[in-house]
Amino acid sequence: MRTLISTAFVSLDGVMEAPGGEPGYRNSGWTFKGIDFLPEAYEIKGREQEEAGALMMGRLSYEAFSPVWPGMEEFAGYKAMPKYVVSTTLTEDGLVDTWGETHILRSLDDVAALKETDGGPLIVHGSATLNHALSDAGLIDRYHLLVFPLLLGAGKRLFSASDKDTQHLKLVEHEAFPNGIQKNVFDVVR
Repeated sequence: MRTLISTAFVSLDGVMEAPGGEPGYRNSGWTFKGIDFLPEAYEIKGREQEEAGALMMGRLSYEAFSPVWPGMEEFAGYKAMPKYVVSTTLTEDGLVDTWGETHILRSLDDVAALKETDGGPLIVHGSATLNHALSDAGLIDRYHLLVFPLLLGAGKRLFSASDKDTQHLKLVEHEAFPNGIQKNVFDVVR
C-alpha cells in the first residue's frame, strides 16, 4: 500500500493559496516576501522528490504547475515520475506533453485504488480542493508542512471546514529555523 502525503507551504493561520506567486490572490508570492531564504528550511522539498513514487494534484494546480515545472531544475525529479491529476473535468487533450507520464483520476475511489498498488509515496502538491476531499475521505496518511510566520487572513486553506470527528496527528519530525519557518511532519493516526 502506498502512502499519500500532503505537502504544503502554509501560513500560521492555515492559508496555502499562491505561495509561489500564482496570479489572482492579493498576497500572491507570500513565501518570498519579508522572510529570509534559508536553504536548510527547504531540505524536505528535495527529499520528497527523492522518496516519492508519483506526484498527485488537482486540475487547477496541474494547470498552474504543468507549464512551468517541467523546465525547472529544482523540480527535475518530478519530471521523470508518473503524475496523477484528480479531476472530473480535465480531458486528455488538456495534458501537456513535456512533463512525462500523466494520468487522470476521476474520483476518490480511483485515488483509493491507486493507494493499494505497489510503489513509493504519492505526493500531493498545492491542490486545496483536492486536499479537503482527500482529508475528509480519510485518504491522507502524512502531512509535510512548512509553516511560515505570517497571518494572511483570507485565502484558500489547507484543511477543510467540514464538521467531522476529531482527527489525531502524530508529530514525527519537526524543526524551527532562524527565519521563523517551522517544518512539521505529521502522521495521521488511524
